[in-house]
Amino acid sequence: MANKPSIPKGTRDFSPAEMSKRNYIFDTIKDVFRLFGFEQIETPAMEMLSTLMGKYGDEGDKLLFKIQNSGDYFSALTDDELLSRDCVHLASKFCEKGLRYDLTVPFARYVVMHRGEIAFPFKRYQIQPVWRADRPQKGRYREFYQCDADIVGSESLLNEVELIMMIDEVFRRLGIRVAIKVNNRKILAGIAEIIGESDRIIDITVAIDKLDKIGLDNVNKELSDKGISDDAIARLQPIIMLQGSNDMKLQTLKSVLASSETGIRGVEECEAVISGLSAVTLSSQIDIDLTLARGLNYYTGMIVEVKALDVEIGSISGGGRYDNLTGVFGLKGVSGVGVSFGADRIYDVLNQLDLYPAGTGGGTRVLFANLGSDEVASIMPAAARLRAAGINTEVYPDTSKLKKQMGYADTKHIPFVVIVGSDELAAGTMTLKDMVTGEQCPVTIDRLLDAVTK
Repeated sequence: MANKPSIPKGTRDFSPAEMSKRNYIFDTIKDVFRLFGFEQIETPAMEMLSTLMGKYGDEGDKLLFKIQNSGDYFSALTDDELLSRDCVHLASKFCEKGLRYDLTVPFARYVVMHRGEIAFPFKRYQIQPVWRADRPQKGRYREFYQCDADIVGSESLLNEVELIMMIDEVFRRLGIRVAIKVNNRKILAGIAEIIGESDRIIDITVAIDKLDKIGLDNVNKELSDKGISDDAIARLQPIIMLQGSNDMKLQTLKSVLASSETGIRGVEECEAVISGLSAVTLSSQIDIDLTLARGLNYYTGMIVEVKALDVEIGSISGGGRYDNLTGVFGLKGVSGVGVSFGADRIYDVLNQLDLYPAGTGGGTRVLFANLGSDEVASIMPAAARLRAAGINTEVYPDTSKLKKQMGYADTKHIPFVVIVGSDELAAGTMTLKDMVTGEQCPVTIDRLLDAVTK
C-alpha cells in the first residue's frame, strides 16, 4: 500500500474557496498600495546566501532555509571536514543559495543592482512568499506571504506618516480593528546608553521585543543571561513599562534621555510622525510603545507594529526605517522605510472574525446545463455573451443526467443554472433556475443577462 502523501510542517494547501478569500486580501492591499503611488516588482524565491546572511541577526540567520548545491558537492570537502559533523561549517561549503527570509533584503539587493534604472525616491510594492525554518505554531508558518511597500531614496519623515496612513487604510477596508504601535530605534539606543549598556543594544532590543510573548520576568532573565548588569536591568524597568498618552510619554522621554543626543533625536522623530498623523482622521489608535523593538538588526529609525484587537495572534503588520541596508551591498547613503503585511495572519484573523464581505468567493455565477450536442450549440453564444459582460460562466462539459448537473451546481454554490432542452430549443428560449429560491422561469438572452446581473 502506497504511503499517504503529505506536505512539510508549517506549509498549507489552499482550496479554491480559500484562494478566493486570500485574493480578496491581496487585492485589497494592492489597491491601497497603488492608491499611495507604489509600483510592483518581483524578485527570485532564492537568493545567494551571501545576500541573506548577516542581515537578520544571529537568530534570523539560524532560520534561513539553505539550498544544497547540485552536483558532487562532497568532492571539495576533506575527510576531516566530513568527520567533524560541524553542520554550520559544512553547510557553508555546499550551500551557496537560500530561500528568501523576507522581501526587504532582496529589495535592497534589487535597488543596488538596478540603481541606474530607478528614479528616486523609489516606491515599490511586492507580494510574494517567504520561508523561515521556524517552529510551526498557530499563526506562525514556515512558508507564508508578505505584502511589502517600501520607499528608498528619501529621508523625509513624511514617508513614515504616509506609511502609517496606508496601514490604517488597509485595515479599515478589511474591517479589522487594530492597534498601531510605534517606537524609534534611536530611542532604544538612547535608553541603552543612559543605563550604561550602549554596546549591548542588540541584546537589549532582541530581549524586550519578546515581552508580549514571554513576559517581563523572562525578558529580565534573558537580559541577565546575556550579561546585562542587574543595575542596568533595574534602571530599564520603568522606561519600558512607561504608561500614559503619547504626549506624556514623549515629554517623559525628553527628560529621561536629555543626556543622550541619539535618544533625543529619536524622540524628535517620533514626535514629528505623531504630529503629522494628527492632521488626518485615522480609524486606528496610534500608541507609542517603548517595548516595541522589532528584532531585525537593520532598523535605524521609526519602527511600527500592528496588532489585531479582537483576536489573539501575533503582529499582522510591521516595519520601519533602515538607513544603511543598501550600504551592505555597496550603495551608500540610500535611506529606506517600509512596512510588511502578514497576509497569512490577516487571513486567519478574517476567518476567525468572519469579516469577508458577501460575494467574496468570486466563483461561477451561471452554469449552463449540458443536455446534448444540439442544445450545447445553442447555448454557447449565450455563455460567450455572459462572459463578455464579466459574469463568471461555466458550461457543464458532459451530457449527464440533469440531477447530477444540479448537484454539481449545489456543491460549488453556483446561484443560477440555465437549462436548454428540446422544448426550449423549439421555443427559442432558455429556462433560468435560481438555485437559492428554487424558482425557475423562461428567459431570452437579454432577460437572462439582466436577471443574473441583478
